[in-house]
Amino acid sequence: MSIFAAPGAYDRAITVFSPDGRLFQVEYALETVNRGSTILGIVCSEGVVLGAEERMETKLQDPDFTLKLFEVDDHLGAAVVGLSSDARILIDQARIYAQSNKLMYDEPIDVEIVTKRIGDIKQLYTQHAGVRPFGVSFIFGGVDKTGNKIFATHPSGLYKGYKAVSVGIGHEVVENILKEEYKDDMDLDSAIKLTVKCLIKSFESRGETPRVKIIVVPSATKKMRMLSEKEVETYQRGIEGRGV
Repeated sequence: MSIFAAPGAYDRAITVFSPDGRLFQVEYALETVNRGSTILGIVCSEGVVLGAEERMETKLQDPDFTLKLFEVDDHLGAAVVGLSSDARILIDQARIYAQSNKLMYDEPIDVEIVTKRIGDIKQLYTQHAGVRPFGVSFIFGGVDKTGNKIFATHPSGLYKGYKAVSVGIGHEVVENILKEEYKDDMDLDSAIKLTVKCLIKSFESRGETPRVKIIVVPSATKKMRMLSEKEVETYQRGIEGRGV
């Protein structure tokens, strides 16, 4: 018989640790994230690329509408996975914090500062009774005075910086490709191609039809831009045509 109690005895309140040091509500939030649509971010020599799988629930849905990629500030974007409603609330907090920083210091906010702020909010929701953790993870990416940066957050409030990272249901497929093909000195076009390829392979591993959304933040302009559907389709045809 195990000396540790079953999860049911310790997963009713976020403030209670199990005897083996686990917070089950945080682990359940992470499971929500791991079952969500794949997102990824790549840092390259010419900027940052963020990509996401986008699922169309009906043909009547506006194809330009996205629940996975957001603009936080001119120089800073975010990809989200998990509960979209949770993500929307935290994205609003990130935007307010970014604008407050601009008004106070008259300069764009650093990517890590925004990431830390969202991590702090997430962490607070692991310490109070009567609340639940946010069931969402973010990849924040942008260009600031420190360079081209991406950071990924965890439902617990933890965040880390990366050169390339993926979160969501297809993250294992994507990370295997990134480990083989990512290069520190790759240009923006190569990073976009790699992002599209990773997401296509993620879809194909589950037998689904690919539908990809991409945003870029070039270091030359420091202005976030979402690629049009036609631009993404051009990259997609090039990758599928080569059979890579």
